[in-house]
Amino acid sequence: MLKRFAIAATVILMGGSAAHAACTSDTPGDDMSFDQAQTVYECLKESMQAGYAKGPKRWVPEEFVTDYPGWTQASTKPAAPGFHGGRFLVTYVNDAGADAYLTWGEAAIPAGTVIAKESFMVDDKGNAKAGPLFIMQKVEAGKSPKTDDWYYMMVAPSGAPQGVNVFQACSECHQGNFGETQGLGYPVEEVRLER
Repeated sequence: MLKRFAIAATVILMGGSAAHAACTSDTPGDDMSFDQAQTVYECLKESMQAGYAKGPKRWVPEEFVTDYPGWTQASTKPAAPGFHGGRFLVTYVNDAGADAYLTWGEAAIPAGTVIAKESFMVDDKGNAKAGPLFIMQKVEAGKSPKTDDWYYMMVAPSGAPQGVNVFQACSECHQGNFGETQGLGYPVEEVRLER
């Protein structure tokens, strides 16, 4: 039997701009269907994207953060594949890499590809909270051999770039779990965009 699902959005306005949106569900995150996760995402989306765009990005190319909502959304709904701290992910890919990425591992990913993954969590009480924006950039062959020529970046929900050990926190996981697919943990099959 499907659990009844409710979503509530509260937008707090401060000085004419949205400070945050609080979204809740009567279904815990671990029990959510893709459709329920999509409803939560629709509640969070605008405030998450506005939050990521705030402030200086320092070492993260600002256009990655401001432009990604206009890229190809490679996942049709959020899914929690068990990585990125168990968060739900929504994946976007830029024009340089969209065609290759959407072959789901069949084509080589070209340099210039940038992938952005929005994230959010839903706890055991159904409370949703925005997570970081995870970014991967494919660079020229040989430029970063230790990471299989991927640069990894992360932006907090507040817009602040996050300093992480990309070798231990990102590359080792991607190469260890997804080495056979060029280091890419694609969206789960049920939510992959079909072309």
